[in-house]
Amino acid sequence: MSRSSTAGWNKTRADIKVNVTLEATVAPSEDPKKVLDAIRSIFVENVALADQSTRMIKMSSEEPSSLNVLREQLRDRHIRSAARRLLLLELKGDSTSVMLNRQAATVGVVALCGSADQSPLGPIYATIRSKQIEAVIDWLTAYEEG
Repeated sequence: MSRSSTAGWNKTRADIKVNVTLEATVAPSEDPKKVLDAIRSIFVENVALADQSTRMIKMSSEEPSSLNVLREQLRDRHIRSAARRLLLLELKGDSTSVMLNRQAATVGVVALCGSADQSPLGPIYATIRSKQIEAVIDWLTAYEEG
C-alpha cells in the first residue's frame, strides 16, 4: 500500500487489509444517482461501483482510506463510543457492520442507525471485513488527538 493511498490511516496499521462493502436499496420514488451520490459523500476514496440495478446499489473497496471520512466524522461529531458499541454488537467473526442514515449522507453527514427504520428510505449498510477487525474498530473509534 502506498503512503498516499493510506492518508489518515494510522501508519502502524498500514499493514491491515480491509474489505468494505456498501449497499443501499433504491426506492421506486428515488433517483439511483442520488443514492449513489449519498454513498460517495461518506465513502469518498477508492470505492468502486460493484453492482447497480434499479433497486440496489452496491459498492466496495479494499483500501483502508475508504474509511477516512467515516473515521473523521465519528471523531468530529463525538459519536465514537456509540459507533464502537454498534460495531462490536454487530461483530461476527472477521466482519462487522453498521447502518447509516441515507438522508444525512446526502449532505455528507454520518448519522448512525440502531435499526433500519431510523432511515425512512432505508439505510446505507456498511460491512467491514478484516482478519484484524478489532484493530480496524479500534482505529475507527480511537480517542487520539487530531
